[in-house]
Amino acid sequence: MRHFLTLRDFSKEEILDILDLAIEIKKDFNQKKPTPFMSDKILAMIFEKNSTRTRVSFEAGIYQLGGIGMFLSSKDIQLGRGEPIKDTARAIGSMVDMIMLRTYSHQRLEEFAQYSPVPVINGLSDSFHPTQLLADYLTMIECGIYMPERKYNFPYITNPKVAYIGDGNNMANSWLFLAAKLGFDICIASPRDYMPDNSVVSEALEFAKQSGANISLTHSPQEAVKGACVITTDTWASMGQEDEKNIREKAFQGYCVDDALMSLADENAVFLHCFPAYRGQEVSESVLEGSQSKVFQEASNRLHAHKGIMTWLHKNMV
Repeated sequence: MRHFLTLRDFSKEEILDILDLAIEIKKDFNQKKPTPFMSDKILAMIFEKNSTRTRVSFEAGIYQLGGIGMFLSSKDIQLGRGEPIKDTARAIGSMVDMIMLRTYSHQRLEEFAQYSPVPVINGLSDSFHPTQLLADYLTMIECGIYMPERKYNFPYITNPKVAYIGDGNNMANSWLFLAAKLGFDICIASPRDYMPDNSVVSEALEFAKQSGANISLTHSPQEAVKGACVITTDTWASMGQEDEKNIREKAFQGYCVDDALMSLADENAVFLHCFPAYRGQEVSESVLEGSQSKVFQEASNRLHAHKGIMTWLHKNMV
């Protein structure tokens, strides 16, 4: 049995297999063909953090795969009243076929997976957001920006470069692992006190030795975007950091992805954002709504990427 907690745990081939499933499932979806790969299966969705796209994509996704989604807010179950994680994991896992957990501490997620008798998916933790990254790479594939590992029916760029601008948070960590596993180049630009986790960077650099990825860090957004064909960012203050908002806004001055910054990238570069987006802060209105922005295609791809993840985990249960 496999869990989907971080991309660290998956080989390049496994990540691509999940993406292959997502592409085929999306193709069938667009042709209105049924995909009952999880017929009569139950997905428990536990939310300790609020969500829009994660909830809708997983709930709609399991339904489209022939199963049922069960929404469980931490306010509605005993986990939110102090029940030990291992008790909740074993109890819920004995009644359903798969669990998606969206939480704060990544350690809570790991403990939950340790005791769960069914696969657990990381719907987001403070450290990683791997499900989002598969939607992002699916969008890159559709835009012709990917490594030529598969003969997709899209043109491809031989050696794509991604520039991540902003907070070195769970999204930055996840981008590092995706690039390091698949072998494309990435440059992360963050303020000095908001760089990605050192241990994640070190691990990513080790993976990059095998894949050939070039990983670099800088404090200069302008340096990061030079030659990049994907520009991406995230909110400066994530959930749980609201009390730091004013401090962070000052620290991230100069890190807004605007037209001037986009002009330094490859002329065919695309812009991605995992949402929610705050116009005028991490991204300008003109970039978010501009012709290079693929953010709503990216958001829609959450549905198909998540169906690919669930299907792959279900097929690989022992």
